[in-house]
Amino acid sequence: MAQQEDVFKKIVSHCKEYGFVFPSSEIYDGLGAVYDYGQNGVEMKNNIKQYWWQSMVLLHENIVGIDSSIFMHPTIWKASGHVDAFNDPLIDNRDSKKRYRADVLIEEQMAKYEDKIAKEVEKAKKKFGDAFDEAKFRETNPRVLENQKKFDDLHARYSEAMNKMDLDMLKQIILDEEIVCPISGTRNWTDVRQFNLMFSTEMGASADNSMKIYLRPETAQGIFVNYLNVQKTGRMKIPFGIAQIGKAFRNEIVARQFIFRMREFEQMEMQFFIKPGTELDWFAKWKETRMKWHQNLGMGAENYRFHDHDKLAHYANAATDIEFRMPFGFKEVEGIHSRTNFDLSQHEKFSGKQIKYFDPELNESYTPYVIETSIGVDRMFLSVLCHSYEEEKLENGETRTVLHLPAALAPVKLAVFPLTKKDGLPEKAREIIDNLKFHFNCKYEEKDQIGKRYRRQDAIGTPFCVTVDHQTLEDNTVTLRYRDSMEQERVNIADLQGIIEDKVSITSLLKKLQ
Repeated sequence: MAQQEDVFKKIVSHCKEYGFVFPSSEIYDGLGAVYDYGQNGVEMKNNIKQYWWQSMVLLHENIVGIDSSIFMHPTIWKASGHVDAFNDPLIDNRDSKKRYRADVLIEEQMAKYEDKIAKEVEKAKKKFGDAFDEAKFRETNPRVLENQKKFDDLHARYSEAMNKMDLDMLKQIILDEEIVCPISGTRNWTDVRQFNLMFSTEMGASADNSMKIYLRPETAQGIFVNYLNVQKTGRMKIPFGIAQIGKAFRNEIVARQFIFRMREFEQMEMQFFIKPGTELDWFAKWKETRMKWHQNLGMGAENYRFHDHDKLAHYANAATDIEFRMPFGFKEVEGIHSRTNFDLSQHEKFSGKQIKYFDPELNESYTPYVIETSIGVDRMFLSVLCHSYEEEKLENGETRTVLHLPAALAPVKLAVFPLTKKDGLPEKAREIIDNLKFHFNCKYEEKDQIGKRYRRQDAIGTPFCVTVDHQTLEDNTVTLRYRDSMEQERVNIADLQGIIEDKVSITSLLKKLQ
């Protein structure tokens, strides 16, 4: 685990060094859990957003997009339950004066039991080799059974406490499990209490008539309050979806793991409106569709898993997360929820307006049910980076740091280098870029020897590099180098677009989804 933490630290510093992610307001010593995307980060982030957006609105005739505002009428958050129920259970350690989320401390304890079981299985695998029967071992090994029982008992208590939001019970679990503060090492805990995560501000010209409003903690409500506008103006028939990409804000007390949990973050959400009674079929369908979208990037099916929720939100009748294997364990990247008709019914009640759907086939009106898919852009960005980062030992004994980014998400697709700064080579290199820059992001570089230039491009994940040399001026061929294999081949300048575009375009990714 320590080794993985070291890798994660390297990834964080790599992000800064190569213009992916900077701490926000750094010249003023930063701002907790707020980050800025640099010149390479913003390109990659835009590519992720484009891959998601096009997979939703280009590939589905019945899904359209909107962009709703961040400020919304405060009653919306009353209706949605955020004013009363959007809370984290917090606990302080009196010795370190550090604050923690009680649920996270308990989940980490559960993960420790899982780790112990995994270690026993690993040991036995090595010992027994091919003859190893894992299922039987898990059912019979006393140490595995003991840790499984501890996990199951804790899991049952934790689920009950979270579903009842029983704060005393959460504290008791932390005491019974002898969970210590990672900083002080003591068990000197305060009581658990609730903390609302919404940021509030004032809107209005004067103190007398100002109104307390909130920065939205999710983008979904902007879709729900516009559902009827879109349905009527777009003449949408159920089932149909509304997609949105936008910023959301949560006053996270325990913000950590770099851009994994931030106070200002970006979401890609799609709300799919359906006939009541069909929700579990659609839930299963969207689970499959979304998992396929992730796995389509080629980052290994074994690095994803579904994690069904123990504690269902007050509005849901089914919920699952798609988790990705980060350096700090499997973590949620996307949530898929069957939200029933909770949101639309609440907005109908609180606004006093009719927002039902008239179904011409059934000749009746009803409040649609909703399946939600909600993915964090920043978490997606982090999962791609963590999976792609490698310090590769080369045959000559050197090490290169390379990002094996999916080509369609890479910030720069092609770097073009003149071998020297004279003899017309820079002009020829510029000419190649001038032809290709309309199709994908290209970068020109002439500083340092070729080997160093390759290393710089490897470090930002550029899939293709082209070197223009003296032979180029004679026969219009260049050396094309592939990032992952480092192989090189001589190709005609006229063929470059065809070779590269197919591999780096979002379109090629989308075609694989069909």
